[in-house]
Amino acid sequence: MSGTDDPQGDHYFTARPASAEQRRTLHVRLAGRDVEVETAGGVFSPDHVDLGTQVLLRTVPPPPAGGDLLDLGCGWGPVALTLALHSPDARVWAVDVNERALDLVRRNAARLGLRNVVATTPDGVPDDVRFATLWSNPPVRIGKPALRALLEHWLPRVAPGGEAWLVVGRNLGADPLQRWLTDEAGLPTTREASAKGFRVLRFAP
Repeated sequence: MSGTDDPQGDHYFTARPASAEQRRTLHVRLAGRDVEVETAGGVFSPDHVDLGTQVLLRTVPPPPAGGDLLDLGCGWGPVALTLALHSPDARVWAVDVNERALDLVRRNAARLGLRNVVATTPDGVPDDVRFATLWSNPPVRIGKPALRALLEHWLPRVAPGGEAWLVVGRNLGADPLQRWLTDEAGLPTTREASAKGFRVLRFAP
C-alpha cells in the first residue's frame, strides 16, 4: 500500500481529518462498469484507484453472491463498491477509522444505487458477524504492531469455507508479513500473485 500523507499533517488513517475536504468527482471502472464516484482530501488515494487496489481487484475471484462481505480499510470505497456491485444480495461491510472516508462510501453507494453497503468504524460491526470473504488493501503505514493486531482481530472472523485476500507492497513488508501470519499468528497465508511491486496474499480457514 503506497498512500501519501496529507501535506497539512493528516494521515488517511486519521479519524477526523482536519484538512480541507476538496471534494472531487472521479470516473473509474469498478466491477466491469464505468461509474462516477466522489472523493475528497484526507482519505487514501483520493485521485484514483491506487495501484495496489487495482492489483487486488484483478486477482481475486468473484465474491460470494450472499452472506457478509468485508472491505477492511475501505477508504472512499473502491473495494466495497466492487463487492456490492458484484453481489447485490450480500451485505457489504465497509470498515475504516476515517469518518470522512465512511461518509464518502455512503455517498458513493447511494450514487450507484447500492443499498447493501454498511459503512462503519470497526466498533460498528457486531461481534457475531462472520465473513464469507474479506478483501483488503490494509493500512500498512499504521506500523507493524498495529497492523498485526488488526489482522489478528479480523482474519479469524472469516467463516469456514471463506477467504481473505490482502494486497501489500513488497517493499512495505509483504513477505515478512506473510511469514509472520503463517508461522507465528497461526493464520496460514499463501501468495497468490505478484505484480507491480505488490503481493496478493490469501488466507482460508
